[in-house]
Order: sequence, then structure tokens, then C-alpha cells
Amino acid sequence: MVSEASGSPVLAFEDVHLSFGAVKAVNGVSFTVNEDELFAVIGPNGAGKTSIFNVLSGVYRPQQGRVVLEGRDLLGMRPPAIARLGVARTFQNIELFANLTVVDNLMLGRHQHLRYGTLAALLWVGRARGQEVEHRRRVEEIVEFLELEQWRKMPVGLLPYGVQKRVELGRALAMEPRLLLLDEPVAGMNLEETEDMARYILDIRDELRIPMIMVEHDMGLVMDIADRVMVVDFGTPVAIGTPAEVQRNPDVIRAYLGGDPDVEAAVEAGVEAAIAAEDEGASA
Repeated sequence: MVSEASGSPVLAFEDVHLSFGAVKAVNGVSFTVNEDELFAVIGPNGAGKTSIFNVLSGVYRPQQGRVVLEGRDLLGMRPPAIARLGVARTFQNIELFANLTVVDNLMLGRHQHLRYGTLAALLWVGRARGQEVEHRRRVEEIVEFLELEQWRKMPVGLLPYGVQKRVELGRALAMEPRLLLLDEPVAGMNLEETEDMARYILDIRDELRIPMIMVEHDMGLVMDIADRVMVVDFGTPVAIGTPAEVQRNPDVIRAYLGGDPDVEAAVEAGVEAAIAAEDEGASA
């Protein structure tokens, strides 16, 4: 029960196999990501989700398969080269410079777009001056987009956790990505922070039109905002489809709940009831 979207994909992840000794971290995983699509990867702990991200960003090199971004094969490239092609990533654990301000942290995302040397930067002349103005203009657009204005000059380490996660998202956006990888973007957040982050993610898709791959354990968030979902278990793809299709898939229920028939039946009944209620509300 694996379905794929139609159209010309931005990313093609084709029959990828990655093993560490006898452990198969990624076992024959294939999927595509289309323009303006929010594609989610879910699965139990140890299912291989982070390994898929590490293959995409060049940290791991699989033994078999292809990863193609807009016609360019990424396998064999180092992470900086992949970043220059437009793959940006956020991390589950915040990776910011706590003593730098919000604006300075966002400016770090512009590093790969610098086109001047150290001497020009020190003398603050010519190309360095012009590009610095342009980079700061782009950063200010991100500050406005993510509603960070009140914190723009504050050290990141003094900010609330949810705002720090937003700053990390902003740094990834500063790279002007062609593909954005979101590694558990709402991990550790309260309900209000989660709702805010969901809104920004949808704005990135709908307004900035950046395709995204999201790994997330918050199933409510995934089912609410993802266009398509892939479920993996022990490195193997279980199902790909819309959130409703995945929720109904018995193999998905089995992967999460261990195959208890009574529990599976109860969950399936609950899913059907929830979908029926949603359909009834939509038609009212």
C-alpha cells in the first residue's frame, strides 16, 4: 500500500540502502518530494528517520541507491557542497550561538552566499559593503516573516525555547533553500509554541513555496499539516500516502502498536470516527 505523487519531483530518493555492519539503517527506501510539498517521515524510535536525513545532507553515504535534487545526484558530495545546492536543515537539538544576537545568528545562514574575501571585509569597501547591505536586508525579511522583531538584538541564549527554535528555522531560511529538512521542529514545545511553529511551516510552504521534508513524533501535527506521509519501521518503508490513507493502513498501526489485534481494532475504529467527524464538520 505505497503510493507516490505525480509530477516532476524536486527530490528523488531512490532505493537507498545504508548499513552499519549487520544493522540495516535504511533498507530500500524510495520517495519523491514535489514543488510546494510538505512531506513527512514518521516511525517508531530507531526506524531510520535520522539516517534518511543524514543521507540527504551528505553525512552518511549509502551503499546503494540514488539521491537526486533537481537533476543533480547528491551521493558522493560533502555536506557543504550539498548545502550550496540548496539543501538546508534544522536540528532536533538547538544548534545556535547563544552569545550572538538573533540577527547575527541569522546572518550565519548567509555565509554560503558571500562573494568577497577577508581583505575586502576588513576594509569594508566595494563588493563587501554592497553585499553586506543586501544580506542584512534579506535577514530583516526573515525577522519580519517569523515575527522576531522584538528579539532581533537580544542574545539567543536569553530567549524562550520556542523562540530559539524559530531562530534556527530562520537561519535555515537565510540559506535560501531549494529543499528544507525539518528535524523534529516542535520537539520540547508546549501547545502554544507548537501551534505557532505549525503556522510558520505552512507559511513557508504556501508563501515562500519551499518544499520540505519533516521528521516529527507529534502525530497530531503531522496529520494536520503534511501533504503526504511516509512511515518507516526498522529502516524499511511501510506506507506512503496522504495522512488519511496512512492512518487507515493496518501495517502502520501494526508498526506502532506491535500487532495487538484488540488494540489495532480500537485504533482503527477511532480513526474512522475521527475522519467521519472531520468530514461532517467540513460539510456543515
